[in-house]
Amino acid sequence: MIIKILAEGGKMKPGPALSQKLGPLGMNMGDIISKVNEATQEMKGLKVPVEININPETKDFSVQVFSPPVSELLKKELGIEKGSGEQSKIQVANASIEQIISVSKTKFQNLLARNLKEAVKSVAGTCVSLGILIESKSPQEIIQEINQGKYDKEISEEKIETSEEKKAELKEYFDNIHQEQEKKIKQEKAAKEAEEEKAAPKEEKDASKEEKK
Repeated sequence: MIIKILAEGGKMKPGPALSQKLGPLGMNMGDIISKVNEATQEMKGLKVPVEININPETKDFSVQVFSPPVSELLKKELGIEKGSGEQSKIQVANASIEQIISVSKTKFQNLLARNLKEAVKSVAGTCVSLGILIESKSPQEIIQEINQGKYDKEISEEKIETSEEKKAELKEYFDNIHQEQEKKIKQEKAAKEAEEEKAAPKEEKDASKEEKK
């Protein structure tokens, strides 16, 4: 039988979900975890799709590792832990087109793309759901520019190195965006608290005043 899991590269640990699957088979969980960690050692910091093929009769097993999801590759490339939960309001990173090309090259064989240009557009599409800007623009705008041929040179040359000057420009733009986002979040939080206080019964307000004293 085949058990499919999403393991943290090189750092898989015992868990209830895996125990429920392996327990009835009488498998040694320690041996399997060790094998998975060994197979994913070079993918630390990534969530990696893994298939464990088990023979219930002989207790023999094999481990097959697949390419990490595009979202995981993007997070590692950009040094972020997670995507945005509110893509329309919160952006979490500002990628260069070179970084998008780099991820596209890594994942190309697993994408349903005819060529690298199509793969770049696919990866840019994933940036939408994660809340990642590209070249200080929305991913949707970048996809339009790709269609118009703006990045044909970078894609055809498979350019994956971002100049220090561009990195600094992208960081400066994102830092400003981040500050504005934080300011807006604080304002919304304050407004929400004010509304809740206004709507609270008189007894609760009096109790709150007493606590502040």
